[in-house]
Amino acid sequence: MRGRSGGCAEPTPGRAGRVPQFPVTVSTSPPSRTHPLWIMLLALLSGFALSQAYRTVTAIVAQGLQQDFGLSVQALGTFAGLFGLSFGVAQLLMGIAMDRYGLRRTVLASAPLSIAGAALSALAPSHGWLMLGQVLIGVGCSPAFLACTLFISRHFPSERFAFFSGLSLGLGGLGLMLTGTPLAWVVQHWGWRTGFGILAAMSALSWLIIYALVHEPALPDAPKRAREGWGESLRGLVALFTLPHTWGILALGMSAYAAFLSLRGLWLAPLLMDRFGFSLVDSGNVALVLSLISLFAPGTFGRMDPGPLRRRAWVANFSLLMAAMFAVMALLQHAGATVALMIVLGMLWGFSVLQYTDVRASYPSALTGRALSLYTMSMFLGVALMQSATGAVAAWAAGQGLEPYRAVLLGIAGWLALASFAFRLLPASPLLRR
Repeated sequence: MRGRSGGCAEPTPGRAGRVPQFPVTVSTSPPSRTHPLWIMLLALLSGFALSQAYRTVTAIVAQGLQQDFGLSVQALGTFAGLFGLSFGVAQLLMGIAMDRYGLRRTVLASAPLSIAGAALSALAPSHGWLMLGQVLIGVGCSPAFLACTLFISRHFPSERFAFFSGLSLGLGGLGLMLTGTPLAWVVQHWGWRTGFGILAAMSALSWLIIYALVHEPALPDAPKRAREGWGESLRGLVALFTLPHTWGILALGMSAYAAFLSLRGLWLAPLLMDRFGFSLVDSGNVALVLSLISLFAPGTFGRMDPGPLRRRAWVANFSLLMAAMFAVMALLQHAGATVALMIVLGMLWGFSVLQYTDVRASYPSALTGRALSLYTMSMFLGVALMQSATGAVAAWAAGQGLEPYRAVLLGIAGWLALASFAFRLLPASPLLRR
């Protein structure tokens, strides 16, 4: 099996280029003498799957944290958002590090922080230690999906980018399945600390798999560039904000995935348990079905990619439909209909893979890597902001004598609708008009 670069070459230490660079090249070198590309991608995806588990574990451990530490709904939202905040901020440095030192070194150097953070969370004597654990986990997981995306861009055919990105998002959903029924059953029988302990052990196993299997293909035909400093790299990343079409991309990037993760990773179990009397395992079963569907949704949308001329319209329309479904769910007081809407949302969120493809098509090859890095950062900062904001909304609604979950869902719907209109109205990239 031969690796073909879909747009960029993997730099090696001592000849790293700009952050990250995607020159148009076609490699004729073999990907690895020991492991084919798909094996290495699966190994990297093990880290992404674990990051998905950490990102959504709050929905399962929320009740235990509230009982042990007396957390309010606002504090719970802050706890969930802290992972996304630390994850998103670290994206700036991880994108540069991957270009300077390579994907393998960056992932192997950062992943032990997630192991330490999960272990600290399992042993946390107070709320403060638990929050520190979240920060460590977020930073440790921060290169996980970016590494997969850049690996695909650098070593797979460019015309298959949407498909392989969607497939990767789907396989990462295995982490969502872990925080469904399996972890709910563990937490119900042995407590939330055991859940974090299991995640720590699985993260250590993922690190060993990546260490053993991932050896980045050398691309000797890639053009050499002078080594770029950290300051220059950061300035190059900031320069993307001077391009008008960046703002619409980031507005929706901070919203669509955040809406799905705020539901799946924070409010799903509390909503079903408090509004409809579900048990923790019952809620875990719903989360498991939702996660199972999310395995296939991105890949399906990746195969349906309509091309650059129609892709933006699809993204705008699907995001607006998603907002409408959150609004309907807010007003429903029927358990079966609510669960059905959650499942449909699990299918619909797969359109997010088209946003990645839109980013890749919206910038020249020299800027694609840093654009993907910035977009990935926006996604997870959006998760952090939305989870924290919805926690504050829930606390405000409870203080006003209103049902907090209705306020939360309407807040998500409004946020997503505004982002969808911003994406539609702000300028598109000139590259898409050619």
